[in-house]
Formats: sequence, structure tokens, C-alpha cells
Amino acid sequence: MPFLGLVAGLRLLRFVLRLVLRLVVLVVAAAVVYVGVTAVQVWLTGRRYDPHPAQAIVVMGAAQYNGSPSPDLRARLDEALLLWRQHLAPLVVVTGSKLPGDHYTEAQASATYLELHGVPAADVLEAGGHDSWANLADAAALLVARHATHVLLVTDPFHEDRSLAIATGVGLTASPTPTQTSPIRGWSVVPYYAKEAVGVALGRIIGFNHLTAVHHALG
Repeated sequence: MPFLGLVAGLRLLRFVLRLVLRLVVLVVAAAVVYVGVTAVQVWLTGRRYDPHPAQAIVVMGAAQYNGSPSPDLRARLDEALLLWRQHLAPLVVVTGSKLPGDHYTEAQASATYLELHGVPAADVLEAGGHDSWANLADAAALLVARHATHVLLVTDPFHEDRSLAIATGVGLTASPTPTQTSPIRGWSVVPYYAKEAVGVALGRIIGFNHLTAVHHALG
């Protein structure tokens, strides 16, 4: 009978909808757990500090203002200075490009700062890049050519986990030496850690070199 067929069809539809809903819930729950575990890993990596003799120090770029490092970038450079003065590495690689309208790249501002604080220009290498992947890819190209792939990686603690992962992907063997004087501290670091947790979680799936494209696609 048509009525019985309609009832059976509705029951099947309800079963399929319940099944789809359960699958969606499971996927969302798995995603939340995955990002949560990643967030813990990002936080733990940010607490690691492993200075030891290496072949170079790599400083991740941050904002500069007309040739002067921002407070965040200056904290990273001060950490690199400390490591260099301890003779842990003979080279310092500074990274970062510039935004439209800027007269200086982040790398140029960083190099000038280091040289003003006693690092010989010959000991400073400048790499470009508009994002973390490009920063480290450019730095790796300079270092591999010099057979100097064991590096100390300087950035903010919340950025260390992703930077280490990228460094491995571009052929560097990196140890964490996050800045100990970052101006981003207290509760203000929470959004940065949250952003990095999502970035690391996504980067592990799609590749860290594709994160910029995703960021631009989302606007």
C-alpha cells in the first residue's frame, strides 16, 4: 500500500539522518580532541629551551617600523644576541620581507640592530619571506649552501612549535630557543596560542606550505 511505503520511507530517512548526525558529532568531537592535543603540544614546546652549540641561529621575522624592530622582533633579536655572545653559533640568519610601502625589510631592520649591538656584518645573513614557511625556506637555502643545517631557532614561545615543524620540512635540524623576554605575556598570549594550535593542527594535515593559501582564502 502507498501509505505503508511512505511510512517505511520516512523511517529510512529518519535512520539515515540519525546516522549522519552521529557521524557529524563524531567528526566534530575528533577534531576538537585533535586540536586540543595539538594545543597542549604547542604550549609544551613553547616552554622548551635548549641552547647548545650549533652552526647558526635563525631568527623568525616580525614587524619593523621604518627600519626599527618592533618590541616583539627586538625581543627575538636580543635572544639571538645572547646566544651569539655565548659563542653557541658563528652565524645569525635574520628573516622577513616587507609590506607594500615599507622602505626596509624585517631582515634588514634585524641585521642593522644586530650589527649596532656588535655582531659583524659578515656573521649576519638576510633571508626573505612573507610568512613562516617562506622565512625558513629562504633561510634553509642560504644555510644548506654553507653546509650549516644545525640551528638554534629563535621566535616567540607560542610560535616555536610551528617553526620547528617547518624547519624540519625545509631540511634544517632545529633546536628551540624561544625568546625569554617577549612583550607578549600573561593572558594576552592566549589568542596567539589558540591561533598556533589551529595552524599546527591544520598544517600537519595539508602541509605547512599551504597555510598561507588557506589564510588568504578565508579572508
